[in-house]
Amino acid sequence: MKILDKENWNRKEHFEFFSQCNEPFFGITVEVDVTKAYQQCKANNDSFFLYYHFLSTQAVNEVPEFKYRIKEDNVVVFDQVHTTTTLLREDKTFMFSFLPYTQSFEEFVTAADEEKERAQNSTGLGITENTSRLDTIHYSAIPWINFKGLTHARNFDWVDSNPKISFGKLDKSKEQITMPVAIFVHHGLMDAYHVSLYIDKFQELLHS
Repeated sequence: MKILDKENWNRKEHFEFFSQCNEPFFGITVEVDVTKAYQQCKANNDSFFLYYHFLSTQAVNEVPEFKYRIKEDNVVVFDQVHTTTTLLREDKTFMFSFLPYTQSFEEFVTAADEEKERAQNSTGLGITENTSRLDTIHYSAIPWINFKGLTHARNFDWVDSNPKISFGKLDKSKEQITMPVAIFVHHGLMDAYHVSLYIDKFQELLHS
């Protein structure tokens, strides 16, 4: 982690302007083509849920602005960011999980299996020091709804700067299989252009 030199940052005024907002986050919802990735997972008996989380985290780590966070009076930059996502229990409650960044899908699955076991053997939200880290992306999955828009429950009494990415229900009604993705980010740290870089990279990985 390093501290960004705000005085020489080309977005210094943007950061100061949007940081004054009561709601500094903005959201963009898109559809991505998951046909190839979904079919690959089915053929290999892999979890598509874990695979798209894995690819998304590879994508965000390719965009520097997704690794910017606000810490006290500073903007800090992490070398890499990790995954926190919701895991559903049999009783339909969910737990926050932590999956460390890795370039190996197999290692990602192993970490997820450990968190799934923790979820099934516990109750409550499962908040830990790891799930509360600054160097994470806050993911959630809503596989029951093919949403066109989304909002988040937020506490405005404390500074939040972690990006939030949600995945929705697959649409298999057409030749291509698509999935809605909602991205919420702090406008002081990035603009729509930077979100587009993530979307393009995520789509590229889904096609690979």
